[in-house]
Amino acid sequence: MAKTIIDAHNLSKTYNADTVPVKAVQDVHIHIEEGEFVALVGPSGSGKSTLLNMIGGLDEPTSGSVVLDQVEITKLPENKLIDFRLHNIGFVFQSYNLIPVLTAKENVGFVLQLQKIPKEEREKRVLNLLHQVGLEDKLNSRPGELSGGQQQRVAVARALASKPKIVLADEPTANLDSKSTANLLDIMAKLNKEEKTTFLFSTHDIRVIQKARRVITLVDGKVESDVQQTPK
Repeated sequence: MAKTIIDAHNLSKTYNADTVPVKAVQDVHIHIEEGEFVALVGPSGSGKSTLLNMIGGLDEPTSGSVVLDQVEITKLPENKLIDFRLHNIGFVFQSYNLIPVLTAKENVGFVLQLQKIPKEEREKRVLNLLHQVGLEDKLNSRPGELSGGQQQRVAVARALASKPKIVLADEPTANLDSKSTANLLDIMAKLNKEEKTTFLFSTHDIRVIQKARRVITLVDGKVESDVQQTPK
């Protein structure tokens, strides 16, 4: 029997913008088992990014709970939540969130340093991932010296470096060409299969959607549909 890895129960998020409440997410329940490869889709403003941020413990819900790998993260104190994220979740953001003063190699290895992974293993893992995303010639380049697509590939490599149980990706292929997108999806699919890493993507990209085995559609902050499919 598959283990539940993500259980978002009755999640809601309301923002009070100019005194007018905006319901970004409304009573969403999502149950995801270990090793699933899931695309979260919907029009802009449907609440996809807000939902991802709440599932990842980056944003506090107005109501509801999030249980990740049997730990209710919505009840964790901040220091324990930070530690849980460090060891269990890989994030890919639309805005990359790379550290400007660090090289590509250093950005990818940063989380591994925080995890106190031995230097030799850290170096091997970082170099392998940067090779897989086609950036072996950019090891010592800082984010400002890289194109948007190259920065996105560094961000994806960083998310995968720690071999997290869960990867939450917000539009991970938004700035990539077709070849780079195909390579990244192949890497993620391999990690998903071999390590049982669970992937949850927020995306508009048909290439990502077709690769997913399950597609959850959000409209106006609510789940409109949740369907299984055969990936292409």
